[in-house]
Amino acid sequence: MKFVCIIPSRYASTRLPGKPLADIAGKPMIQRVYEQAAQAQKLSAVVVATDNPKVYDTVVTFGGKAVMTRENHINGTDRLAEAVEQFEDVDVVVNVQGDEPLISSDVIDALCHVFEENPSLDMATVATPLLESEYNEPSAVKVVMNRKGEAMYFSRSLIPYPRNPFYGTVKPYKHIGIYAYRRDFLLQYAKMESTPMETVESLEQLRVLENGYTIKVIVTNHQFIGIDTPEDLARIREYFAKEHMK
Repeated sequence: MKFVCIIPSRYASTRLPGKPLADIAGKPMIQRVYEQAAQAQKLSAVVVATDNPKVYDTVVTFGGKAVMTRENHINGTDRLAEAVEQFEDVDVVVNVQGDEPLISSDVIDALCHVFEENPSLDMATVATPLLESEYNEPSAVKVVMNRKGEAMYFSRSLIPYPRNPFYGTVKPYKHIGIYAYRRDFLLQYAKMESTPMETVESLEQLRVLENGYTIKVIVTNHQFIGIDTPEDLARIREYFAKEHMK
């Protein structure tokens, strides 16, 4: 089975313009993400899909592979679908967000492994235990799973709601925005119309559930720092500064 990782990287960000090229301890963010993903053992290739020549040139300069995509994509899935058309012999596409410089290669390999175990699987993603400080944070997307480890729902609200205290195996989980798709399903998914709950929550993955498809969820204890704001960027710079001092 052949796996490829595609990193959608949009240059224009409302809250953090030029985000892919933001410096993190001497390297642009997109390079940090690329190098983390490239450590995964099961990937045959890592590719950045971007809409900006500056990002493309930066990736090529540090020795990575990049493809240019259109500027008018409304979301990362559409950009991913355009890019994967150039990789016809790929079985599974792993989508790593371009603002996750701490993405773990172990998590990427674990996502690939579930496809090796289940040839009929269409899509998989990742969750990690939700911190109490994130319970009421809309940007921390929550997910609940059934006993088979399949997503039942994603929400920006706290789910399950603790009418009674969390106990035992019942605890809240945070969704991590890394996905893996069977190639044919990704192309099908990109053509689906937006769905009501997707629109209400502004969570694109709900489109899959609302259309009756299954999303496998693997759980990790890794913690990630996604970069959406200048404050997030400051946190990740502080993290790398501390790591460099060790």
